[in-house]
Amino acid sequence: MRAMMPWTGMGNLKQELERFFGPFGELKLDEFPAMGDWAPSMDVSETKEALVVKAEVPGLDPNDIQISLQEQYLTIKGEKTREKMDKEERYHRVERFYGSFARSVRLPVGVDGSRVTASFKNGLLTVTLPKTTAAKGTTIPIKAD
Repeated sequence: MRAMMPWTGMGNLKQELERFFGPFGELKLDEFPAMGDWAPSMDVSETKEALVVKAEVPGLDPNDIQISLQEQYLTIKGEKTREKMDKEERYHRVERFYGSFARSVRLPVGVDGSRVTASFKNGLLTVTLPKTTAAKGTTIPIKAD
């Protein structure tokens, strides 16, 4: 019977690979795929007080970027325009990306939208989203008898 169903052991193989390498191939349903002609790389980190989102947007002016927060989704949109090409200039390689982009990420904890700040330096956009009081949590002491 096993000869008729050769792929029945794939579940065990996946479990063994996950045990060895860690989880892989998991769908991230809380994050939307990047939209547009290109997408900046993005890091999302968490401190005790806030979430920090850093996005690499080289070649953009801060005025070309829009940041919005709706419910638990942070969206960063922008557009990088192509430089004027000289008709006399002959290109041997073109690797830089141009055009519009949109990145949305679901925030893992509640944030205070009225205190969100954004800064831009050397092509790095940093968005700091302070956590709500409820999201910071509380420590519950244990009484010993």
